[in-house]
Amino acid sequence: MLVTLKEILKEADNRNIAIGAFNAHCLEAVEAEIRAAQELELPVIIQFAQCHEPWIPLSTIGPVMIGMAKAATVPVCVHLDHGETLEYLEQALKIGFTGIMYDGSALSYEDNLSNTVKAVKMAAEYGASVEAELGSMGKRESGDGDEGAGADDDTKIYTDPDLASSFVKASGIDALACSFGTTHGIYLKEPRLDLGIVRSVREKCGGIPVVMHGGSGVSADDFRQAIEAGVRKINYFTYMDKAGGEAAARLASEKDRVFFSDIYMAARNAMYENVKEAMKVFGNIR
Repeated sequence: MLVTLKEILKEADNRNIAIGAFNAHCLEAVEAEIRAAQELELPVIIQFAQCHEPWIPLSTIGPVMIGMAKAATVPVCVHLDHGETLEYLEQALKIGFTGIMYDGSALSYEDNLSNTVKAVKMAAEYGASVEAELGSMGKRESGDGDEGAGADDDTKIYTDPDLASSFVKASGIDALACSFGTTHGIYLKEPRLDLGIVRSVREKCGGIPVVMHGGSGVSADDFRQAIEAGVRKINYFTYMDKAGGEAAARLASEKDRVFFSDIYMAARNAMYENVKEAMKVFGNIR
């Protein structure tokens, strides 16, 4: 069933879990994610990032995501991840996305806030929810994912909880992506999470759901501690995508003759297994 970001994160808050937000950059990923969610009977967020546009257009995959979400037996939010322009946000809303993220983290505080306010007003016209970002994780979800900066990424800007409070009140957003030690892409070093930032943002921002970007590669224990601190949405993509790629590569190396249908089924099954294990951690399923 199709639900909004606000609705699905409220359920996460009530259950003291986090909802996995998995990028759906192809049909096989959508199938893997919804299959895992239905098997575990967990809510899920399937999302498409603007930077995935060269792989498959939003106009093509978006309606597929909406249709599969409506047919699912569990709550599914269809979310736009890292929308960089208001025009692209509106394109997703017109397709039927129930959540959008405006990413103005590379802008000044004033410009980020100004555009986020516009995004909130636009989303309200479609009955959708809004996530925004304050601070910087240091890397975009470009999909190449080989060059993670890990703990020493000096392009990170950690979220200021006091500034976050002003931002949330002025914008009216439904969820806030915070920078507290994670990094987009592959981790080259073990991340050092500052969960005090998460707790302080929750306290100063009226309990707003905190979003963790750069979730792939974080340990299960760190995930659990982050959820206990107030993280309610965890973005997860790179390691899922890597699992699919590695499965396809193994298949190609083992057979003399390989068909594309074999490759995409192997990749889909590997992504399903990877997503399922991540969901168990986020949903506190032992």
